[in-house]
Amino acid sequence: MIIKILGTGCAKCNKLEQNVRKAVEELGLAATIEKVQDLKVIAGYGVMMTPALVIDEEVKVVGKVLKVDEIKALLK
Repeated sequence: MIIKILGTGCAKCNKLEQNVRKAVEELGLAATIEKVQDLKVIAGYGVMMTPALVIDEEVKVVGKVLKVDEIKALLK
């Protein structure tokens, strides 16, 4: 599983990354977590607002910081 956090390094982007890492750890998943900050790459996903969460190349959430439990529901 590849999880990408799309964002420019803002506080919300960092919080989403923390929550993703915690959710992956709590579920015991083997996942690669990448942070994407290149605006051209972010736009390539069709994302115009950050943070965004991409799981296995599918955009799941845009412009929102999910709670750990919300992320866990997406990962199951």
